[in-house]
Amino acid sequence: MFIGKTLLITGGTGTFGNAVLKRFLDTEISEIRVFSRDEKKQDDMRKEYADPKLKFYIGDVRNQSSLRDAMTGVDFIFHAAALKQVPSCEFFPLEALRTNALGTENVLNAAIQNHAKRVIILSTDKAVYPINAMGISKALMEKIAVAKSRVAGDSTAISITRYGNVMASRGSVIPLLIKQIQDGLPLTITDPAMSRFMMTIEDAVDLVVYAFQHGAPGDIFVKKAPACTLETLARALKTLLKADNPVTVIGTRHGEKLYETLLTREEMAVADDLEGYFRVPADNRDLNYSQYFSEGREEVTAKQDYNSHNTDLKNVEGMCELLMKLECVQTALRNEKVEI
Repeated sequence: MFIGKTLLITGGTGTFGNAVLKRFLDTEISEIRVFSRDEKKQDDMRKEYADPKLKFYIGDVRNQSSLRDAMTGVDFIFHAAALKQVPSCEFFPLEALRTNALGTENVLNAAIQNHAKRVIILSTDKAVYPINAMGISKALMEKIAVAKSRVAGDSTAISITRYGNVMASRGSVIPLLIKQIQDGLPLTITDPAMSRFMMTIEDAVDLVVYAFQHGAPGDIFVKKAPACTLETLARALKTLLKADNPVTVIGTRHGEKLYETLLTREEMAVADDLEGYFRVPADNRDLNYSQYFSEGREEVTAKQDYNSHNTDLKNVEGMCELLMKLECVQTALRNEKVEI
């Protein structure tokens, strides 16, 4: 499907963008465009990959004209550009709205205007039952994407992926805990019982590719994923690195949940179980409907949501096995310093 095609990645200098590049650069794809506002990271990537397939576009999803230029002749789009840090979005919620929601509107308008064939939107578990500004802006982003999918139809097929924590991604807790172990400091965790989904970056790319291959307009895709508590994560890292650092509980941060949810019970009532994935089809009714308004559905009442407390909850041994897949853990096991 990618042979001879052009792929654009918004936010392409991040963890996901680099993982996609490593997956696709050696294929027969014609061109990969990296769109972001970070010229330093673009320059670093240009030097690291030194591949003529790779093209760089400076721009911001808030700026429609920069998107229009970058999208000319593009076949496929992976939209990963976002503000992702919960605390910063809490203090600057309008910035989260402008990038995550209105920026997505700009991306989709440009994609439709340039006749792109397919767009995959990257969302997060924090968009489900959102309690913080980042999650609210991402939930609105999903609603915008589904609404646009009704307009664009198969001409520009728009699908959505949701996933939880990408282990060892930029700003995440695992590199921080490893550095604290290496520096001989206490391991700081917010709440021992707090649980989070655990995915590798390869799992995240697999999910996006799966949605690309199987998605109909407006579909939401979720990859089934294990989870663990922060207490188990800290114990697993101490076990792997043979550390005896104490653990300090610092309390829940601003805007954080005890557990995250990937699918609501309303979505579970209509979701297709595709072995390793769930697919939630778009609700394509118009405003002339009665279900959920004057009529209800018993299936919803009987369902539970899919969250990080009721999924496959890993013990210390299971988390050790997952953590061994991470480069930052391998670096620490070689007694080399881990940067965060």
